[in-house]
Amino acid sequence: MFELLEMLTIGFVVGMTGALVPGPMLFVTIDTSLKRGWLAGPEVFIGHAILEFLVCILIIYGITAVSDNTMMAISILGGATLVAFGILTIKNAKDAASSIHEHDRATSQPILAGVVTSASNPYFWLWWLAAGSALILQGLEIGIIAAVMFMAGHWLADLGYFTVVSTSFSKGKKLMSLKVYEGILMSCGLFLVLFGSWFIISI
Repeated sequence: MFELLEMLTIGFVVGMTGALVPGPMLFVTIDTSLKRGWLAGPEVFIGHAILEFLVCILIIYGITAVSDNTMMAISILGGATLVAFGILTIKNAKDAASSIHEHDRATSQPILAGVVTSASNPYFWLWWLAAGSALILQGLEIGIIAAVMFMAGHWLADLGYFTVVSTSFSKGKKLMSLKVYEGILMSCGLFLVLFGSWFIISI
């Protein structure tokens, strides 16, 4: 029982330290929460968790080795995707600001955004193929329940943090001027462009 609680705690702490580091998923959550409200955080998390679940399946079946060419392809494709995401966010910032008190449910797809920003982030793959896989395998040495507890703690941290973020920004939206709203969206877009560009030129 103690070992299961230990894996749950490790999963939560590791998940929280990862969630607190600014990255594409955070800025997409902020962007989407201003359009859809507080549910954006849990929905972006669902997309992220779907991908992580698939990665865990691969780890359990022993598929953890990735060639340098594969990582290079992930960096190029992922970086380009993040740049495209950022450009679209900047391009649509003014139009989104003009409807500051409306939830644009037709154009926002937070679950898909959660999948894309995770899959296109090379850090995601590097972490899971190194530290993440080691922790999952450590849990499996105790038992499948221990590995499940690790993931439960990890997802609890992600869900909690991104829900807090989306709730904070959706509540604060009512107090924002059009310029502030537009500025936040453009900042999120600029971050994604810079983040993606860095991965492309650093390979």
